[in-house]
Amino acid sequence: MHCDSGHDDLTMASGHDDLMVASGHDELVEMFSWARDRALRWAHPGGTRGPVNVDEHRPRGTGEGVYLPSYWAGYAHRSGFYLRDFVHQAAGAHLLGLAEANLTMLRRFAASATAEHGRRPVWAFNFDGSYLSIDYRGPGDFVREVPAVFELVECVAQLHRWTGDPVYVRDPVLRDYCANAIALPATARGTSIFEGVASYNELGGEPLAVAGDGLATQYAAHLAMAELARARGEDGDRFEARAAELRRHYEEDWKGARGFTLDGRPVTGWGAENSFFMPLKGLRDDPAYLDYVDAQASGPGRPANVEAWTYLPDVFFRHGRTETAWRWMREIFHARTGGHVAGGLNGDYPEVSFTLVSQVVAGLLGVRPDAPANALTTLSRLPAEIGWAAVSGIPIGRGTVAVRHDGGESTTLTNLSGQVTYTWTAAFPDGSATTLEVPPGATVTAVRD
Repeated sequence: MHCDSGHDDLTMASGHDDLMVASGHDELVEMFSWARDRALRWAHPGGTRGPVNVDEHRPRGTGEGVYLPSYWAGYAHRSGFYLRDFVHQAAGAHLLGLAEANLTMLRRFAASATAEHGRRPVWAFNFDGSYLSIDYRGPGDFVREVPAVFELVECVAQLHRWTGDPVYVRDPVLRDYCANAIALPATARGTSIFEGVASYNELGGEPLAVAGDGLATQYAAHLAMAELARARGEDGDRFEARAAELRRHYEEDWKGARGFTLDGRPVTGWGAENSFFMPLKGLRDDPAYLDYVDAQASGPGRPANVEAWTYLPDVFFRHGRTETAWRWMREIFHARTGGHVAGGLNGDYPEVSFTLVSQVVAGLLGVRPDAPANALTTLSRLPAEIGWAAVSGIPIGRGTVAVRHDGGESTTLTNLSGQVTYTWTAAFPDGSATTLEVPPGATVTAVRD
């Protein structure tokens, strides 16, 4: 394998918390620099004053509030953060130093899943923590989409993995939310988003009782619950067993369907999110189906909304399809100057920038944290055209690290922390791996055998 491991003509960009990318590949550096800087522009420090209930019908809003530590997650012309966007942006936000905002927003969603709300979280909040009025009309009349209920559980486990903060496993609000959420069915409550729909695909117009993305996120939520239970010293096997039951149900009873209508008919063909969430969450992994997802999303089934595109790099990274994942990252980046279906530019939809940040670190560099154990795993997923790439200032638990891959042949980890010794597993594309201890301030290189 050819490696461009030279340091001449280094292209570099720096940003918040010293999160910095370096590579001989100019487009990667441009992409990361744009995404990092654009995402940080969506952040609000706690105590900021600003309008609330701003939307396309009320561009001046209904007054002013004192903002929580938070960031935009949803339409730029609305003054708030949305559940579906938040769970997808949270990893990027963590990397950008927005851990306080993540916890604040997460707890706000979790606390809203009250008995009068049917244990389902409110869909959107103003930055001051009040309900965003365009999406909330009353306790029984607010926007709900099944997959988000379960993705919030997965988000709790993900942020615990990145931060190591025991609040994610001990906080009673988060703990109660997760326990209640996984007890809910993955079924719709009606055909309107204000009644509660089964799928993230708002543009499909199908009366689905249950959808592939709902079942897939329910499956992933149970695996997350197993992880959270074990972090508390409790038994996680029962949650894994339930996840296995859901997988068997999908494989044996769905027979290739992507959902079922309210009158029980199976729905096949292409359905965007309710087609590609099954491989995204690990519920389906056959190569022919991944080919189908890519062909549809690239061609006749291409979603109109860039939000749907942002999931696709993660789909293909999960299944080792590095070149396809990188192609989708490039398409999303290049589309930033195009028009968004709801107005404005695609690049002004916050999810685009936040997810590109996380897809560089967790996708291309394959960084998987285990902050509670002061550990991490890396796996180079660099496409052939990127000879080498490095990101420094990656926050994991109480410290930060820098990771550099030279192709799939060698990986270097620098422990930038002054107090944490990391247990590092350097994995390689051929399936080999080595585990090393990296003390504070040390730089260690692992080479593929």
